[in-house]
Amino acid sequence: MEFSKLQKDMMQAMKDRDKQRKDSISALVSAAKKLAIDAGCRDDIPEEMVDQAILKEVKSVKEQIDTCPESRQDLLEEYKARLAVMEEYAPKMMSAEDVEAFIKEKFADVLASGNKGLVMKNVMPELKGKADGKVINQVVASLCAK
Repeated sequence: MEFSKLQKDMMQAMKDRDKQRKDSISALVSAAKKLAIDAGCRDDIPEEMVDQAILKEVKSVKEQIDTCPESRQDLLEEYKARLAVMEEYAPKMMSAEDVEAFIKEKFADVLASGNKGLVMKNVMPELKGKADGKVINQVVASLCAK
């Protein structure tokens, strides 16, 4: 995701007076800026860094939804609306089938060892940001169990 697109969409949400959408996109912009400042590339933010910030924010909102008490339906609805907006910008993740095919193709030699830790150590750097860690873990566990 290009950082400039996030900024343009935030401006459009401001013009449309869509507070919920503006707040959600603003959180993404802030997270991307913070990550860029920490990495020392304040002016030219690479797409990978923006995607990383978006994924981190999506994960955070999902955790908020999971920990929200049942009695606070208003908060739960707000979190779900925020998540819906953020997921529009999140990069598409690989499915379990895609992850399995990728691992079988590129890491067949490591997979043959049957050592789940060794497989995860080799696979995670390749799939970081492309697939959910939980999905990768489940696929590796099922492949190592065979």
